[in-house]
Amino acid sequence: MPFRNDIVRAQRRAFLGQSASGLLGTIALQWLTERESRGADRTAIIGPHHSPKAERIVCLFQNGGPSQMDLFDEKPELAKLSGMPYPGQSKVETLSPSASGNLLGSPFKFRPYGQCGMRLSEIIPHIAGIADDITLVRSMTTESVCHETALRIAHSGHPLATDRPALGSWLTYGLGSANHDLPAFVVLPDPGGLPINGTLNWSAGWLPAQHQGTPFSVGDTSAPVLNLRTPDRIPSAARARQLQLVSRLNQEQAARFPENTDLEARLRDFETAARMQAAVPGAVDLAQETEETRKLYGLDQPATQAYGSRCLLARRLIERGVRFVGVYLKGQPWDTHADNANATKGVAAGIDQPSAALVRDLKQRGLLDTTLVVWMGEFGRTPVSQGANGRDHSRRGFSLWLAGGGMKPGYTHGTTDDFGYESVTDVVSMHDLHATLLHALGLDHQRLVFDHDGRQETLTEPDLTKAKVVPELLA
Repeated sequence: MPFRNDIVRAQRRAFLGQSASGLLGTIALQWLTERESRGADRTAIIGPHHSPKAERIVCLFQNGGPSQMDLFDEKPELAKLSGMPYPGQSKVETLSPSASGNLLGSPFKFRPYGQCGMRLSEIIPHIAGIADDITLVRSMTTESVCHETALRIAHSGHPLATDRPALGSWLTYGLGSANHDLPAFVVLPDPGGLPINGTLNWSAGWLPAQHQGTPFSVGDTSAPVLNLRTPDRIPSAARARQLQLVSRLNQEQAARFPENTDLEARLRDFETAARMQAAVPGAVDLAQETEETRKLYGLDQPATQAYGSRCLLARRLIERGVRFVGVYLKGQPWDTHADNANATKGVAAGIDQPSAALVRDLKQRGLLDTTLVVWMGEFGRTPVSQGANGRDHSRRGFSLWLAGGGMKPGYTHGTTDDFGYESVTDVVSMHDLHATLLHALGLDHQRLVFDHDGRQETLTEPDLTKAKVVPELLA
C-alpha cells in the first residue's frame, strides 16, 4: 500500500494535540503546523519500485571478519596440507605479509545439516540447526583488508568516503517507517563498547539527518535512549521554558536555512521524542517475554545472555514496525590474529544460539517471510597462518548467510578455491549484496537516488554499472 503522508500528518496532529501533559508534543504540534503551512516536506519517502518480498531487515553484524573455513566453508584439501607452504603461484594477500606462515587447516569437524545437506562446522550447532531456513553465500568478495575501509564498504558501499549514508539510512529514506512512535532505524550496540568506526556504521551521511540510526541500550528500561527522559532534578516549569526557547531558536534558524536537514531533523525530533517517551519503555522491556522465549535466545546462560538480549530486542522492534535494526558486537571479536581456533570457538559460543533463535522466533511468529535477517562481517580470514596459529584478514573469499525476506532457503551459493582463499564461482561483491538486499525490499538500487552536490547519489554508486541483483539468492 502506498505510504500516505496526508494520513500520517493528520494522525500526528491528532496525537500531539491530545497530549495535554506533553510539552514536547505541544512544541512538536506547533512546528508541524507551521512546517505544513510552508509546504515543506523533505521527509517524504520514495516508496517501493516493485512489489517487495521483505518489509524490514535485521542485520547481525559480525565485527572483525569471521573465519569462513572454520564456520561455513569446509576445505578438506586445506586440512590435508596444513603446515605446508601455500601452493599458489602468488602469495596470499594479507594485512601483515611479514607474519604470513604456512597453510592452517581447521581443527573443527563439518557435517551435513537439514534436508538440504548444508555442511557446517560443529562450533555453530544452533545455526546449523536452521540450515533449511538460511541462504549461505560462500563466494563473497570486498575491496579492502583494512577493517575501517572494509566496514565503510559493507555499510555505505564506498571504501574512502566517511560521509556516506549507511544501508539502514537508505532503506528508511526509500521506505519510511511503519511505526511513527519509534525511529525507523535502530542500532543495538554492545553495552561494553562500540564497534570499529563507531557511529559511522549507522550514519545518515548527507541524507536528511532523521535517517541516521538511533542507538538503544538493552536492559535499562529507565533510560533505553540517551537524553529521552527529563532528569528528575530539573523542575517541569524550567524544562518547559528551556524547550520553548530551544524550539523558537531552532524554528528561526530553520526558516533562515531551509536546506539544512540537521535543523529540520532537530525540530522533527521534538515530535519523535514525544511519541518515544511513551513507546520506548514498553518496547525494550524484555521481562514481558515468556520464560520459554528467554531461554530460546539464551538469556538464562552467561555466555549468550548479552547477545541474546539484543537479538530478542531486535525482534520486538521489528514487530513494532522498525524498518532496520542493526545488532553489533564490541570492537572486533572475530579478528583472530592469534590462536584462531580457540578465539573463533569462543565468539561462536556467544552468538550462535541467539542468531539462530532470532530466525526460529521470527518463523514461528509468521514474521520471517517479511523480515530479512543478514548475518555478515566485513571480510573473512586467510587459509595461511599469521604467526603460529592465527589468521589474517582476507577480502578475496568469505561467507555470510541470509534468512527470510524472500531469500531461497536451504540454498548454498558460490564456491571458493580448495583453500578457501579466492571466490571462484558465482562471485558476489558487496555492491551486489547491497543491490540484492534493496531489491528484496522493493527498491531498485539504480533508481534509489538522492541529489547531493549536483550529483544523483546511490548506495551502489562506486560500482553502479557493475553492481547487480543476484537472482539465484531469491526464492
